[in-house]
Amino acid sequence: MNYPQQLRTAVVGLLAFAASEEEVLLANSQEEEPGTADKWAARPIVAHNTEFKRQQVQRLEAVRNGETPPLFSEIDHTSDTVYASYCARGIEAVRETCHLVARSLIEEMMLTSDDDLLDPSRNSWLSGRQLWLQVVVRGFWHPAGHLGEYYIAHGRAGSALDMQERALRLAELLAVPDLARAMACYNLACANARAGMEADALSILDMAIRLNPELRANAVRDADFAALRSQGRLGGVLGAS
Repeated sequence: MNYPQQLRTAVVGLLAFAASEEEVLLANSQEEEPGTADKWAARPIVAHNTEFKRQQVQRLEAVRNGETPPLFSEIDHTSDTVYASYCARGIEAVRETCHLVARSLIEEMMLTSDDDLLDPSRNSWLSGRQLWLQVVVRGFWHPAGHLGEYYIAHGRAGSALDMQERALRLAELLAVPDLARAMACYNLACANARAGMEADALSILDMAIRLNPELRANAVRDADFAALRSQGRLGGVLGAS
């Protein structure tokens, strides 16, 4: 079996899932849906997700051209200024850009060499991380996480749980590597925690950390687990190896 090609197919499946969920959300949203920096509307969320994907496209293009990609600064998701910048984009423009950037990310994923995807030593700026997993983070984990947050914040916990459960089933069906499957688990744990299903959240988070121990650092500070943290219930999970 050709592992690099199998990996590409699996990653592309995750990218396509996230993009389709964004398009569904936009199709069921209004142009002037109210929102704030504490409770994002659908349009700015998808615009933000798309910007992160576009940055990953730039990284893959740079790798393909033998160049070092630019540095991208982190953003403050609670900033009124940041939120307003995404709200300035009309829904049709957001929808079109979402589609085009998602397609570009998939195309670049297919064009990136096997060695660049799998061997982080080829690109020192990766700091030891594998490029394919960075694509999953920017193209699947990050956007699906924000979509789940949207549904929870807008009183649609059932939609959040359904989406994250489907994402995990897809990851399992595609047989993605454990490091990526863990991210689908993590998003589902977040949705369960925010929906008040704390026992399920702990169980699924434990699975996520076992599959990808680096996620422990995220769980330590993630606001989705604030209640569990304050109750002292995360200790056993965060100490798992």
